[in-house]
Amino acid sequence: MGIRYYAYAFDGDLTEQVLSDPMTFVSVDPLADAWGLDPGVGISGTTFEQLISERDMLYLDKAWRHLQVLTAPLGAAMAARPAFRMFEGKVTMHGEGWDPWVRALTPSEVLAIAQDLDDISDAEVRLRLPDSPSVDRDLDVEYAVGYLRRARVFATNLVDDGRGMVYLIG
Repeated sequence: MGIRYYAYAFDGDLTEQVLSDPMTFVSVDPLADAWGLDPGVGISGTTFEQLISERDMLYLDKAWRHLQVLTAPLGAAMAARPAFRMFEGKVTMHGEGWDPWVRALTPSEVLAIAQDLDDISDAEVRLRLPDSPSVDRDLDVEYAVGYLRRARVFATNLVDDGRGMVYLIG
């Protein structure tokens, strides 16, 4: 199935609670939330429509990696873009699969991220994504841009509502 990205919004007044235990704010079955599956059933009949409101959940499928590359530092001595905090992280691989990466972002962190996401142009996506001979470049860029736009809307809505977020890569 692969490693995917899921983010859940939380109200600003819950920030301390979320920071102390972010996993309590992540669904037990994020893929079911994203794909419209019955929770805990695995692959079953699905609507392929997100069960949770797009103001409350962001699903980036596997595009998180593209957005991570896009916002990461350009070089070893350079700083990452503020938006990198929203995509940073990698799972811990082991014999039985992987352990997810989980991070909580406060409402003030989300503000800086939302402002930075607004500054990323579609042209910058094309410039920053690496070329791969096995991937159609135009489709890859279109895929990344589509999910970048979703991330922008989600972050903007969080700022408007004074909310933070918890994300899981896994």
